Amino acid sequence: MIEITELSPHSDEAKSCLAAYFDELATRFTLGFHAEAALAEPMDDLTAPNGWFLVARLDGHAVGCVGLRRIDAESAEIKRMWTSPTARGQGVARAMLQRLEEIARQAGCRRVQLDTNGALVEAHALYRRAGFSEIARYNDNPYAELWFAKDL
Repeated sequence: MIEITELSPHSDEAKSCLAAYFDELATRFTLGFHAEAALAEPMDDLTAPNGWFLVARLDGHAVGCVGLRRIDAESAEIKRMWTSPTARGQGVARAMLQRLEEIARQAGCRRVQLDTNGALVEAHALYRRAGFSEIARYNDNPYAELWFAKDL
């Protein structure tokens, strides 16, 4: 059974998930990824009242994380979505995404959006299956190559 809990992105469990996520990005992105710089970035925008951070667990072990940050009164951005390779294919990412959509709706958001890298083909498939559509670039993230949005 998948357990999803809202935590501070500054918690040890969240930091452990984020470190694993950033390490994976460094190996998968064509041009690499600066994990140390990403870990040093402030994550206050992923804390209440205008942000949320979730950790997913299977059998008590953290196997995924995702954040949501409010952009404006009606939209929010999904950030730092990751599932451990050992837990992929078990519905963890889909469960986290559904929970984030619930949180966004409860917060009054009518749209969620995200950016992603071209190398993360599993993520692209997940977002499309979940009803996201590709949109035009909306930010200057140097690692982003695709942008998606979904109206809630």
